[in-house]
Amino acid sequence: MYLMKNKVPNNNLSLLPPKQDLENTTILKKCVEAHKYLGILNGICTRLPNVNILLNNLVLSEAKDSSEIENIITTYDELYQGNISSENINQYTKEVLNYKAALYEGYSLIKKKNILTTNIICSIQSKLENNNAGIRKTPGTKLVNDKTGEIIYIPPEGEDIIRTLLKNLEEYLNTDNGVDDLIKLAVIHYQFEAIHPFYDGNGRTGRIINILFLILKNLLKYPILFLSHYIIQNKAVYYKLLQNVRDSNDWDGWVLYILKAISETSQLTISLIENIIAQFDAAVEYSKKKLPGSVYSKELIENIFFQPYTKIDILVQNNIAERRTASKYLQELEKIGILESKKIWKEKIYINKKLFSLLKDSIRQR
Repeated sequence: MYLMKNKVPNNNLSLLPPKQDLENTTILKKCVEAHKYLGILNGICTRLPNVNILLNNLVLSEAKDSSEIENIITTYDELYQGNISSENINQYTKEVLNYKAALYEGYSLIKKKNILTTNIICSIQSKLENNNAGIRKTPGTKLVNDKTGEIIYIPPEGEDIIRTLLKNLEEYLNTDNGVDDLIKLAVIHYQFEAIHPFYDGNGRTGRIINILFLILKNLLKYPILFLSHYIIQNKAVYYKLLQNVRDSNDWDGWVLYILKAISETSQLTISLIENIIAQFDAAVEYSKKKLPGSVYSKELIENIFFQPYTKIDILVQNNIAERRTASKYLQELEKIGILESKKIWKEKIYINKKLFSLLKDSIRQR
């Protein structure tokens, strides 16, 4: 597909920042557009009754999409089931749920420390891969075209070289050097991919870094903008533009690609949030009318919107009701058509069918 000029490790990878000026008229125009939609997205979160409704659903979708880029495939049914029960889930679903845990790990650390360091990046990758292999120490890592077997790229080799490049990336990431942060995001994403510091999980770790950087720079309050599905839909272009930077230092095309991804993904996420809010409000009003007064509460409706699948134990854990009463609540919600139940192994699971359909349909539209 994209043939390497030299099939040797890229130990001469340039340090950041890039030498050329990336703030040209075309790029800055796209920056303004991306910031506009990112700002709207950031603001719309305040309209949610509980931001965790959005976080849980979007993070699960991102975990699925980001893993799919690496050919780790799971269905939404498997993912939602695995998120509420650890029994009888397959290895791919476990890996996707590890991504969710890794994202929350990174989010928690940068909120606490207000900096994104190499150590934090290593913690994210460790949680993602569920091992402590750390930064590559042995040679042999190659990026290969999975269709032709052709070597596309050989990242830098040698732990000292990799750590020097990561230290440079860390300084660039955390230092305000006057460059627009969305341009910096594109540069950071490319550089991390080029360093490829770990044996496994580099792509998914890099995509987690994207969202953490936006939060670090106060462009988002919460991890709600994810570019993975855009990359899936435009995968050939993504890899071509990465290669163009490697081969001919063509930064402009790469930066414009990332800015377009931010704009389009922001708009689609805004639409999804508006639909979730509308669906939640409708469920609240309908439940008020149809449920007995002893059953209805806003907290109950919030709980069935945290994710499409729920069960009695979740209501108990969230202090909505004790076990017998929680069972009654879910049965009442099923009677009025908000939930439907099914048996999965020995457990009875309740599905918020409209929310499930909304999330699946939104993914298809993206």
